[in-house]
Order: sequence, then structure tokens, then C-alpha cells
Amino acid sequence: MPLRFDPIGEARRQWTLHGWDDAAPAMAVVTSIMRVQQLLLARADAALRPFELSFSRYEVLMLLSFSSRGALPLGKIGERLQVNPASVTNAIHRLEDQGLVAREPNPTDGRGRLARLTDEGRARAEAATDAMNAEVFGDLGLGPEGLDQLFGLLCDIRRAAGDFSEEPGRGSPALPSMMRG
Repeated sequence: MPLRFDPIGEARRQWTLHGWDDAAPAMAVVTSIMRVQQLLLARADAALRPFELSFSRYEVLMLLSFSSRGALPLGKIGERLQVNPASVTNAIHRLEDQGLVAREPNPTDGRGRLARLTDEGRARAEAATDAMNAEVFGDLGLGPEGLDQLFGLLCDIRRAAGDFSEEPGRGSPALPSMMRG
């Protein structure tokens, strides 16, 4: 049930009353982003539950489906999804147990392994994407212009934090890194 007031707005007011005027706007933004993350993750979890996927495993499937060969080295998966190697290993292991991904030797690196999307993995990713588009991505409460503005602002925060740097000729800044070549 919705609250009758915005608790983050009230926290911002209290921050200001306590003399932290300079930090109050940023505190409200950080807290809002964290709350929105909780809300979106709950929606994503509900949409992906019928497919027996977590959001992190869904991201791996989609990354592999976007790759030209349907396969990537495990290190490249971690780099593109910006997660640590243990998280990638865990996700790949679970996807492998589900028959959605197969590990195989990397032909260009004798020590490395590739994760390859199986036919079942591709089909599950497509079905899950239909659900995500309908139940999560389809309506965030902002129109196209608002979504573009918000994405740009969040990119600015991520860039300032050192999350990525612009590389000439590396796709569009409007495309998430997981979707680029």
C-alpha cells in the first residue's frame, strides 16, 4: 500500500533542518536511486521467475545472444557486465546446470574457457525478454524524452565515478556497454 507522503522527501527536509543543506539533494538522489533499484529488481524477479532465471543470469544470456558467435570468454562476460569473476562463474554454473549455457575450451586461449549459448538458452532468453519488455521495460512511468534524460544523467554519474570512458567509434553512448560489439 502506498504511503501518504514521500519518506525520501521527508528525509531530505530533515537533512536540511539538521544543517546538511549541501548534502541533502545528493542524499535524496542516492536514496531514491537505491529505492528505485529495489522496485525494479522486484518487478524483474517476478517477470523472470517463470523462466527460472535471476536478473544476473538473464543478463548473461542476453549478452551471449548479442555476441556474434553466441559465445564469449568468461572474463569478457565479467568485464561487459561489470561484475567480479566469482559472480560470472556462479551464473555460468547455474546456467550450465539448466542446460542454457555450455562451457567449452577457448580456441584462441588454451587456458581459457568460453560460455556458449545453447539453443534452449537462446529460446529461454527470447521468451524472458518478451516478459521483461511487457512487465518491466514497457512502462517505467516516464515517456521517451524522460527516459533519455534520466539515462543521460545516470551516465554522467557513472562516468564521473570511473565506471566507463567514452571511446571514439565504440557504439552509441545511448547503448549499454553489454550491447556493444
